[in-house]
Amino acid sequence: MPLESQPVVVSGERQGQGSGDVVPEPAKDIDPLTLVRGFIGATLKPGQGNAAARAYLDDQSRAGWRPSRSLTIIQDTFGTVYDTDPQPDPNTLVVNVRGIDIGTLDQSNAFVPDYSSALLKVKVRKQAGGQWRIVDPPADLYATESDFSENYTAVPVSFYSETSATFVPDRRYVIAKPQSGLPSRVMDLLVNGPSTSLAGSVKNLLGEPVEIDTNVKSLDDGTLVVPLTGVSGVPDDTRKLIAAQIVLTLQYVTSARIRILADGAALVPNHPDWRSNELPAYGATLSPSLDLLGLMTVGGRVRSLGDGAPVPGPAGSGEYDVVSAAQSIDGKRLAVVERDGGKVRLRIGDLGHDLPLVNLGGTTLSRPTWRPGTGEVWTVADHLTVGRMVLNPNGQWTALTVNATDLVQQGGITELRFSRDGARVAAVIDGELWVASVVGTGDSVALREPRHLQPHDVTDVADVDWITQDTLVAVTSSPSQPVVRVLVDGQRLDAFNSSNLTPKVHGVTAAPGRPIVVADASGLWTASVLGEVWRPLPHSMQDADPFYPG
Repeated sequence: MPLESQPVVVSGERQGQGSGDVVPEPAKDIDPLTLVRGFIGATLKPGQGNAAARAYLDDQSRAGWRPSRSLTIIQDTFGTVYDTDPQPDPNTLVVNVRGIDIGTLDQSNAFVPDYSSALLKVKVRKQAGGQWRIVDPPADLYATESDFSENYTAVPVSFYSETSATFVPDRRYVIAKPQSGLPSRVMDLLVNGPSTSLAGSVKNLLGEPVEIDTNVKSLDDGTLVVPLTGVSGVPDDTRKLIAAQIVLTLQYVTSARIRILADGAALVPNHPDWRSNELPAYGATLSPSLDLLGLMTVGGRVRSLGDGAPVPGPAGSGEYDVVSAAQSIDGKRLAVVERDGGKVRLRIGDLGHDLPLVNLGGTTLSRPTWRPGTGEVWTVADHLTVGRMVLNPNGQWTALTVNATDLVQQGGITELRFSRDGARVAAVIDGELWVASVVGTGDSVALREPRHLQPHDVTDVADVDWITQDTLVAVTSSPSQPVVRVLVDGQRLDAFNSSNLTPKVHGVTAAPGRPIVVADASGLWTASVLGEVWRPLPHSMQDADPFYPG
């Protein structure tokens, strides 16, 4: 049974044809080029079975066209030109669609970034009545970026990370209308599990044998009912996590109370109805306390962002020639990359004390990053080897390797930064912006599913950090957009105000609920939202590199 359908007006002349939707035919005597443009423009118009797009096909193709669930999104500006290869039939032409493919919506409704030339060949034929119609419609659907944004809404679907004991957003895109069906469409995505980009990084608590028993529905009082089955034998603590996974996901498509049932009874005993403000603060320990103001490295020393004073111990006194550093989430530990002649080496220890050397070094080491929920420190040696430092029971740091083959195949890694939930890393590779998922199996860890974000518009990247779990901020050498915000799937890019910044911007740090701090040629600057003019940070210093804990 379909979960929903579009209401249609049935005219007398079309009754009994079984078409389901009544859509207008293309304009009379439309030329082949305009016909193909109209076909692409009709792809996402409401209607069952892509009825609006089928109107541009000949009768045989209308009946037989079965497009895949994949949607290719192209830039709004695209061209249609006649193919130069001669056709044996004078009433048959081939129209080439030329543009830029910015990405695809895969079968799990996740956006997969791409930036390549789109070339689609569409065959059209003059019908008996003299009208041109498409006779070989493409196997995949094509739509413009504007049409996609108008018809789809983004929903961060939540999945659980056992490593960091928090929920990770997995951005999906669902048809926005009818709005009443949004909760059902989103729950289907939740039950079907994470997208390819997060496979192996997170756990779907609603996987087999749990499933939706009947349709998600709204009661007369507005309560949204989510009926589950297959939950028998699931312990109470897991039931609470399942409830959280559902509520955190549905909060983006409904403001109603959510009643979660398991075989007709409350999923969590004595707690049938939920709102998002009733959930525990999952992941609260993964963001730094507001008491920790952040640090900066400048002149070989580590100093406070709050007052500019050197931190206690050899990291602040100048005993170490510090190149870069990272403070642990709780603020108690410090990892520093120290210059040692023509090479560098890593030290990790308690803030304010001597920092023991770790058996890891090289010509270069990227600024360290702390892996959430584990206490591990990661850095990249000589742009190619990802090192993972683990504290053993004896209190010594041991260097382990990470299977980063998929990522290092893309080029030399100059920056690596963990997301606040630990499920992903952001990387700067040969001046370009990448993300990858963190997959752990036993004691081994791998970086999988690397995705290149905004390859055309984000180049010459110097540094990157995470604003939220699914949003990045990157700084580039571009004078027109030196600071940009990019969604984790690469679907959207926004530029921050460039006022007051002096190229080249070379450093950035960010954290949830904190101002963004960037470093340019003159010092440190801060802003919180797009469009805001950058303000100088008090106690700023030239050549400083800022960093929040993490």
